[in-house]
Amino acid sequence: MRVIIISGATATGKTDLSIKMAKEIDGEVVNFDSLLLYRELNIGTAKPTPQERGGIPHHMIDVSSISSPMNAADYVKEALPIIHNILSKNKTPILVGGSGFYLQALLMGMYDSPTSSSEVLQRSKTLYDNEGILPFRLILKENDLVSYERYHENDHYRIRRAVEHFWTTGSSLSQERLKKDQDNIKNQLTNIHGWETLHIYLKVPKEDHIPIIEKRTSRMIDEGLIEEVGSLLKNGFTGLEKPLQSIGYKEAVSYLNGNLKTMDECIEKIIISTRQLAKSQKTWFNRISQKEIFNPLLDSRLIEDKIKNFLKDR
Repeated sequence: MRVIIISGATATGKTDLSIKMAKEIDGEVVNFDSLLLYRELNIGTAKPTPQERGGIPHHMIDVSSISSPMNAADYVKEALPIIHNILSKNKTPILVGGSGFYLQALLMGMYDSPTSSSEVLQRSKTLYDNEGILPFRLILKENDLVSYERYHENDHYRIRRAVEHFWTTGSSLSQERLKKDQDNIKNQLTNIHGWETLHIYLKVPKEDHIPIIEKRTSRMIDEGLIEEVGSLLKNGFTGLEKPLQSIGYKEAVSYLNGNLKTMDECIEKIIISTRQLAKSQKTWFNRISQKEIFNPLLDSRLIEDKIKNFLKDR
C-alpha cells in the first residue's frame, strides 16, 4: 500500500504538481489543506477549479461549511475511509496540502483525551446553561492559555471540551497535544496504517517565493476576493467564523468593515500575513527529516522520476 505525500508552504506549486502526477500514475488527490475543506471559500484559498482538476478525483474539498468548522479529528474521520477506498482500487492516493497538523493527525493519530465522567459533563452543562461560554473561556485563560488562544470564542464545543479535560485530568489539553506532537516528530511521521510513503516536500528559495506570493495575492484580488467575502457577509455570515479569520479573508473583512482604508493596505497586509504563514509552515516541516526536498521551479523532472521509481513494481 503505497501513498504519496506532497507538502510545502503556501504558494509552492503543490496543486499543479499533484494534478500532473495523478494523471501520469493513475492517482487520486486527497487534500489536507484545512481551508479547502470549506465550500464557501474559493478565491482566497487558491482552490483548483473543476476545469483545473482535469478530471482527476479530488477528495476532502468542499466537504463542510464555514458555519461548521472542522478540526483535525473531524478531518481524519472523513479522510481515512477515502484513502482506504483508493488503495482498494489499486490506485495511488496523493495527499496534498500545507496543514502539517492535519497530515500528522492522519498519519499518526490524535492525542488521547479521557472520556469525561457524567459528573463532569453535568457540571459543564449546568455552568453553560446558566452563564454561557464566558466562564469556560476564563477557566482556560487561567489554566490552559494555549487552548484559550487556539480556540475562537464562537467555538463553544471545543472550549467546553478543553475545560472538561482540565477538570477530569488536572492538566491542560494543550499539554497532552504537545506531548503527542513531540512523540510524532520523534517518530518522524511514520504512519500507523502500514502504508509505504514517499514524502515530496516542495521548497522554493525565499528570493523566488516572495514574488510568487505577491503575484498570487494580486491575482486573488483581481479574481474577486473582496467580492467573494462581501457576498458571504451579505448572506448572513458575520466574518467572525473561524475560517473567515484566515489569511486573505480576515483582511478582506477588515477592508469591507472600513478598518483598512485602502485596497493597497489590504493587499500589503495579506502579503505580510502570507509570508508569515509560509515561514511557520517551513518551520513545521523542517522538523521532519524523512522527506525528499525539491525546488519545484527547477526539479520537475527529478520529482517525476522519484515518484515513478517509488511506484515501480507496485
